[in-house]
Amino acid sequence: MRKRHLVRTASAAVLPLTCILAVTTPAQAAYTAYSAPAGAPRQAAADPDQPAGIPATDPHLAFDGHWGRVGNAMITPNSGSQLRFRFTGRTLAGRFDTSSVTLPAQIYVSIDGAAPVRYTVDRDLIDFTPAPLTGRKHTAEISVKDVNEHANRWVLPLQSGLSFTGLELDPGAHVQTPAPLGHLRMEFLGDSITQGVKSLCGVIGTDCDDGTKDFAHLTGKAFHAHTNQVGFGRQGILVKGNGGVPTASGSFGWNFQDSPADPLFRPDAVVVNQGTNDYFLGAEPFRPAYLSYLKQIRAAYPHAWIFAMRPFGGYNAEDVASAVTEANDHRTVYVDTTGWMSADAGDYTDGVHPGVEAHARAAALLTDFIAHTTGWAADPVTVPADPAG
Repeated sequence: MRKRHLVRTASAAVLPLTCILAVTTPAQAAYTAYSAPAGAPRQAAADPDQPAGIPATDPHLAFDGHWGRVGNAMITPNSGSQLRFRFTGRTLAGRFDTSSVTLPAQIYVSIDGAAPVRYTVDRDLIDFTPAPLTGRKHTAEISVKDVNEHANRWVLPLQSGLSFTGLELDPGAHVQTPAPLGHLRMEFLGDSITQGVKSLCGVIGTDCDDGTKDFAHLTGKAFHAHTNQVGFGRQGILVKGNGGVPTASGSFGWNFQDSPADPLFRPDAVVVNQGTNDYFLGAEPFRPAYLSYLKQIRAAYPHAWIFAMRPFGGYNAEDVASAVTEANDHRTVYVDTTGWMSADAGDYTDGVHPGVEAHARAAALLTDFIAHTTGWAADPVTVPADPAG
């Protein structure tokens, strides 16, 4: 029996909207990004008296989202991207390359399922365990809260992005692959709303942005899916995004410039939330360009469900619906979001960008729509707990 999809909150309170802070193939089902095969050797320090250095390319680390390998670093330009692993020992630190960064990213780190702690990645080494942990075996999840849209995050070297270069553990400690997620793969393609911009408050900047509390991230979590969350502020079908990002069709299939997306990631569902930033263009040329974008996605993912969402604000809604009809593809579906959000109800932090509660409600409705269409099971949408620190 399919589960009902209701919004529930974690034990901690949901952040106020006005706060200002300082159908799958066996081959697909077996895929987990950057996971080592059973019995693969563990990484440990050569010198038992020195911290164990774990490179970002260690096969036991599991990445979700668009991460491109550059040398020994794993780089993502997207809010909502994640890294999961298990580790031994009592301490954990993260290594980063911030040499070109002018607008630092923010991340959440959760160890052993505890409430996430927020960090600004403005230095190359961050200690995630100022107090040593108890026990020797642990789990960790690092989530990208926000990659600021207002600096270059497309052409290397990135001024806004997260460049992860590795971990430091106790001497002799090692990392292991994390517990697997579900078998589904989902890709979310959109603009600042899919990025989570201004979801916490209506002020421009990283403090108010949170890609882990927006509709895309929460929907992926409800399905226990491996998720590519690709949201770029200001981007449209025919409008380039901030930070040097191309149009939706120009960025499709790339992590960032000259870094192709993982060809093994074949999503079971693609959710498109585009059109808000094209509001001023009119039916021509928007409608044929949107239809072309749907066909581009279909050519790349022949078997995926494609869910084309009416933008929450209703921008270009008729043109999106018409393009879906013109596509004449039974697995390309229009998602009518009419009534999901209302400015009169205070659902937007600035008139355009939804707040946390509105994102959670949209995620619950979208989850229910996808589950009803596909027959996939999903959990109720859960709003992440407020961060500590």
